[in-house]
Amino acid sequence: MASTGSVSSWEESLLVAMIQYPVPVIKGPSDIQTQVDQICKAVASTKAGYPEADLIVMPEYSTQGLNTAIWTYDEMLLRIDSPEIDRFKQACKENDVWGVFSLMEQNDDPSLPPFNSAIIINSDGEIALHYRKLQPWVPIEPWSPGNYGMPVCDGPKGSKLAVCICHDGMFPELAREAAYKGANVYIRISGYSTQVNDQWIWTNRTNAWQNLMYTISVNLAGYDGVFYYFGEGTVCNYDGNVIQQGHRNPWEIVTAELFPRLVDKARENWALENNIFNLGCRAYVGKPGGEKENYLTWVKDLANGEYKLPWDEKVRIRDGWKYYPDGVKLGPMPQNGVAEPVPAAAAVN
Repeated sequence: MASTGSVSSWEESLLVAMIQYPVPVIKGPSDIQTQVDQICKAVASTKAGYPEADLIVMPEYSTQGLNTAIWTYDEMLLRIDSPEIDRFKQACKENDVWGVFSLMEQNDDPSLPPFNSAIIINSDGEIALHYRKLQPWVPIEPWSPGNYGMPVCDGPKGSKLAVCICHDGMFPELAREAAYKGANVYIRISGYSTQVNDQWIWTNRTNAWQNLMYTISVNLAGYDGVFYYFGEGTVCNYDGNVIQQGHRNPWEIVTAELFPRLVDKARENWALENNIFNLGCRAYVGKPGGEKENYLTWVKDLANGEYKLPWDEKVRIRDGWKYYPDGVKLGPMPQNGVAEPVPAAAAVN
């Protein structure tokens, strides 16, 4: 177990506990209830073991698992007002702790694919932040692209929290967006298998360093009969150094004591390291006040809906490929166990 300040914490420190939840094996809707029960129990037991913990974090897919044969059917999805979410709210309130939870969320338009979402619940049992994954792991994930942007909320102990989901963390643009909006703690919940284990570490560190903010990241752990999930909860300091890193054990709890005020002071007082400021205030020595004109072609093109790579026409995989040759399966789950889905594309039309 990797931990610092795991039992008690300073008055102004943020004590976080990340649970390397064992990858759920889900065969149907009833298994979701089992996970909800287990997650709520884990919140209570973790708070009992770490009585001054401020924030408990669960990985992506910990609630509904990754059974790709059924994961987009109505019965496998939740909504923000689902009873299961009420259970998470109750767990946070009863244990006086903030929590981060994963849900595969039914789309507001049920004819469209679901969202892969995360919520932050405060210690009063209220939803403080609701996020929808912006960059699903294509071509494997069938989720709709998130439409809530990158929200930031006030958290405990002077923290300003943002959460990204798994593959989101591979995009430095999203980490920068969170920091640009004031986040000093960037949470990443993931359900990665081992294909990207090294990149997991690199991006957790670079997202911290480039934006002068803590990154706290936790992944599922264990084997589900298809893939192995590597755990390795990681806490990175705002200078990019790793403070704590878990191993590959299911149920391992990675804890760390963070000081959000130090992030704020670094951003206010550092010079050479203050790249997030210097990006928009270039060469302020040679040009008093700094150059502020946008010089990035891709930023202009993205803003205008004209983002296109020089090799765009040569990109081979740009749809559901071999994973979803007939489109995303939507609607009620087949009662006979034989999937006869309505493809999302057809449902839209």
